[in-house]
Formats: sequence, structure tokens, C-alpha cells
Amino acid sequence: MELNDRTVLVLGGAGLVGLAVARLVLEEKPSRLVIGSLRRDEAEGAVRELEQEGRTAGVQVEAVWGDLFVPHAFRERPRAEVMADPEARRQLVDDLYGELTDEVFERSALGRLLLDVRPDVIVDCINTAGALAYQNAFASAAELRARAEEGAADAEAVERHLATLYLPQLIRHAQIALEGMKRARTRIYVKVGTAGTGGMGLNIPFTHSEERPSRVLLAKSGLAGAQTLLLYLMARTPGAPAVKEVKPTAAISWKSIGFGPIRRGGRPLQRSDATGPVPVEAAFAGDADGAYVTLDEPLEGVYLDAGENGVFSLGEFETLTALGLMEFVTPEEIARNVVREIQAHPTGRDVVAALDAATLGPTYRAGVLRAAALERMEALEAEHGVEAVAYEMLGPPRLSKLLFEAALLRRLHGRIAEAAELDPEETARATQALIDGDADLRQRVLSIGLPILCADGTRVLRGAVVKVPPEAHDGLDEKAVQGGWVDLRPSNWAVWRKRLRDFRDRLAARPGLDQGSQADVDYGDDRGLLRPGRLAAWIFRYEDRGERIKR
Repeated sequence: MELNDRTVLVLGGAGLVGLAVARLVLEEKPSRLVIGSLRRDEAEGAVRELEQEGRTAGVQVEAVWGDLFVPHAFRERPRAEVMADPEARRQLVDDLYGELTDEVFERSALGRLLLDVRPDVIVDCINTAGALAYQNAFASAAELRARAEEGAADAEAVERHLATLYLPQLIRHAQIALEGMKRARTRIYVKVGTAGTGGMGLNIPFTHSEERPSRVLLAKSGLAGAQTLLLYLMARTPGAPAVKEVKPTAAISWKSIGFGPIRRGGRPLQRSDATGPVPVEAAFAGDADGAYVTLDEPLEGVYLDAGENGVFSLGEFETLTALGLMEFVTPEEIARNVVREIQAHPTGRDVVAALDAATLGPTYRAGVLRAAALERMEALEAEHGVEAVAYEMLGPPRLSKLLFEAALLRRLHGRIAEAAELDPEETARATQALIDGDADLRQRVLSIGLPILCADGTRVLRGAVVKVPPEAHDGLDEKAVQGGWVDLRPSNWAVWRKRLRDFRDRLAARPGLDQGSQADVDYGDDRGLLRPGRLAAWIFRYEDRGERIKR
């Protein structure tokens, strides 16, 4: 894809890689470049730096900022402040653990940003795995257990812990990103990922603690891998943008070298000194404040600015980048690979493409054996005089619902053409009679956890287990019915009539085998028989838009 006259959003654009990407993107003359960062001063500073370098002529360059893992209203508030605010904390937890409704999406900082910018291209340089893993669920769990032992594990303590758990945050982030990119019609998404260890193994000596490797670091690596697989699946989703990931496996350096105050977390590191020697047992006790003094001057020295990883001394940088240790890669090399992938020049560095090439998909042998397995199962059903229909182990319950409703139609009509002309009222009466008169059929539905909504819409048959219970009991829960109840009402059979006509017409319109291999032939056969499994597969693929796009 050419970047000329496009809108490009660089998330984490004030960091080492983000700025390097922005510089290369500006050479391609997009119409608009949006630089995103966590803090306003970082985002605006990055834009100023690009302007001062004389790179922005003819391009609209903007800064946006805020935490993209929280609701939009909290994006500029420190996380500790959000956690201390009961209403904000509750909203955060609700939006993480509830369903992804339109309201949740529109409240999210990421969703709002994508709809505001509507980027053609997104380059995501945020260290997502680090941002989530360094919230430290291990420390949070220990604190929650301690409070529980004291009898003080109240709702606040539980909410605080829930808000640190990594996977719910990553999953919701991926869901919002996909939905936002689909709504914004984003064409390409490139993630600059991480291995979490700079390419080193589990023996990595740089682990932020004496635990080797630290659990927090492994959590970062685990999240980085989880995000890669989510991107792999996103790339297989119809309507999603083209998805790529470039994953550096070395230390990334550097942004600048200089002399001055040493900053940690954006703030100068203050000098401190000991007031004098104290007994070992007193040095770390609660009253140890008298053992040291904080001086009113920052620690200064020569440093190498490694961006998000902080600043390193000469010795630290020399150790980190030594041969056989983490070594290093420059942000410009990463950016060059990112931009080349956007422009459809294969680099061999796209992890999503590598997974596509390495994973084992459907095979010819399996396809041949599938036909034999279906034939054998049909023969056994005929031999034993049973029609099992569904066991509700594959899921979702909606599949079992569709299979049983289709099986009822097959009992009544048998053929697609005949079923497509059904009368909803008559079908409701006939299916009710089938359920009432056939104990085996009725028990097969109820035993796997599917209620049966009677034709009158006011009565229900249910078994010992209900897979999709209603959320409320003051009326009929249509969401539950659609999610996993066999529905005998005329209104449902009217839906089936429309569905079957569409199914019939699509089958009739497809090119025949004499016209070549253009069409799939798995959803019907020359006899026009109504097969519940094939019909449910068609519904999942086309009506529910569940089709896989890579085979």
C-alpha cells in the first residue's frame, strides 16, 4: 500500500521506534500523520522534534495522548488515581469484564481515538505486554490474600486485583482494536511487538529482580506471545485490516547520548546519602528514615537514552549489548522493515506471515476421510434407529439449537425446496406435536441443556440443566432464546422460511461443476435433501459471518 495521501496513526509515536517510523512515513508524504503517546508532553514534543527536523512540510501532523487501556474519560488520569476513585475503578472493571457492547466500545479511549482519526494505516509501537505485565498481578495477589487473612478483602480489594489481571485487559484491547479498525475502515495494522526478553532465553540475567527469570518478566513474554496469536487470528477475520507484526529480539537503542540529570519515570533521580552507619537490624526497620537524607540535587552523569527502557550508563550499555548477551538493533532498522511491510515489500520479518507459513491447516487426506466418516455415521444411525442431532459439547448452544430446529424441519419436510415454502403457523403446530409425541426427541433436547419454548410462546419445557438461562425472570428473555433454546413459535419458523429461501436461491445461483471449480459444494447435494449439519454450517459461515478466510 502506498502511503501518499493516506492518514497514518503511529501509536507509541514518541518512543524510539515510533519516531523512527514517523520519520520514514513522512518521506512518503501522507496527507496526515497522527503521533500518539501516553503523555501530552511526549506526544507534542515528538511533533515539535519532527517539525524542527524539517520533515513535516505538506503533511498535517498532530499529537494525541492518553492511556488506551482505559475508558476515554480516564485516559489522562494516573492509574493510581483511577484505582483510588471507587466510581472510576468500578467503571474500569465493568468495562473489562462485561460484554463488548456499543456503549463499552464508545466509552473506550482506543475506540474513540480510532473513530476520531479514522486511520488508513496504524503502526502500533506501544509496548503492550510491558504496560500490562508491569502492573504486577503477583504482588496484587499477595496483597489480596493478606487482606483476606485479615478479614479485610472487601469489594475495593477485589476490584483492584481484577484491574491488574493481564489477559482480560489484553483480550478487551484486542476486541476494541478490531471493532474500531473495522468501523474506521483501516486498511493495514502493523504491530511492533516484543519477545519480552530481548531475544534471550529463560536464563536471561536482566530480569528486574534476583529471581531468574522474574515472574513479571515471564508474564510480559507470555502476554507478548498471547498478543501475537490474537493478531494471527485477527488476520484471519473477514472485515479486519491486513495484520502484520514485526518482533524485535534484541535491545533497541538508542535515542540520544548526553550528560545531565538522570531521570526515572520522567522525573529526576534525587541524590541521597547516609547519615552514618546504623545497626543492620535497624537499617530496614520502620523507623529507618533517620538513616539517610535526600539531597536537593539530581543525580547527574553521562547517559545513553534507550527510550522506553530508560537511560543506561556506559557500563550498563556495554554489558547489555555485548556479544552473546542481549546485543542490540537500531530503531531505524525496525522502522525500515515496518514501512516496507506496509508497502507490500516482503521482508521475511512479519511474524503473522511466518505463523501462517508454519502452522498446519486443512489437508486433502482429511477432506477425503471426512466424507467417509459422515457416511459411516449415517449408516450407524440408520442401523440403530436413532437421530442424535447434537450433544452440546462443541458449542455454542446456538449450534445445538439450530441443529435441532433443522432436524424438526427435516422430519416435516425432508427437502430444502419444500421446507422453503413452509407455513409458520402450521409448522409451529406440527413441531409442537412432534415434541409432545416423541419422548426420545424431546429428551434429547432437554438432556443436553436446551429448553424448548412452546409454540404459544408462554410455556417452556426444561430439563435438569439449562445452558443459556434467562438473565431475568419477569418475562421472556429473547437473547436467551436466540442463544440456546429450541423455539417452536411461528415467528421463529418465519425466520427459518426466509433463511431457507436464501439458502435455496444461493445454491441454485452457484455455477455448476461443468462451469469449473468456482463454487463450494459443501452446503447441499443434487438430491436437495435438508441436512441439519450443512445448513447450520451455512448459517455460521454466511449469516453469522463466521467464515475462515485462510485455508
